[in-house]
Amino acid sequence: MKVRALFPATALCTIFALAGAPAAQAGGEKVSLVQKAIELNTEGSYVGAFDTLIAAVLAADPAVVSTLSDNSQETVFAPTDDAFAELDLTSDNIDDLDQATLTTVLLYHVAPGRRYAEDVVSGDRIRTLLKGKKGFFQVNGTVLTDNLGRTSNIIVTDQEADNGVIHAIDSVLLPVAP
Repeated sequence: MKVRALFPATALCTIFALAGAPAAQAGGEKVSLVQKAIELNTEGSYVGAFDTLIAAVLAADPAVVSTLSDNSQETVFAPTDDAFAELDLTSDNIDDLDQATLTTVLLYHVAPGRRYAEDVVSGDRIRTLLKGKKGFFQVNGTVLTDNLGRTSNIIVTDQEADNGVIHAIDSVLLPVAP
């Protein structure tokens, strides 16, 4: 078995160690955004749909896992594996990107506060955790437009965690050209 083939399983084990295992939910513990993403990726209709996102979170600055696991409220716009594939990125090669770029792209997918679908689609602009004038993307109903004019559709909404909500999207949003 190739080492790269073990990456998704190793990534999940590492995230479990960093953020707490989803099995802890049965004991009444809180479910973080990281745990919810893992849950979505490992059971139900979205099995394997977020391998690249999970690998990206692991390869980014550790502050990303910390932010998505703490008690603050955030909204995550989670690109699927197919969305990353449009940029020729997979869980096998995501760590080829430099950590700073990867962290910037991930922070661009996280908005402060818990925003349910009705809140997102009724707005015209979302401020993200990416600081500065590039830290916004435009909203037109269920279509998000990044700083490069690229669009992404919200395809799954309102996946709740104790510290926020996840909406799956079909394209990676980019704050700046790679």
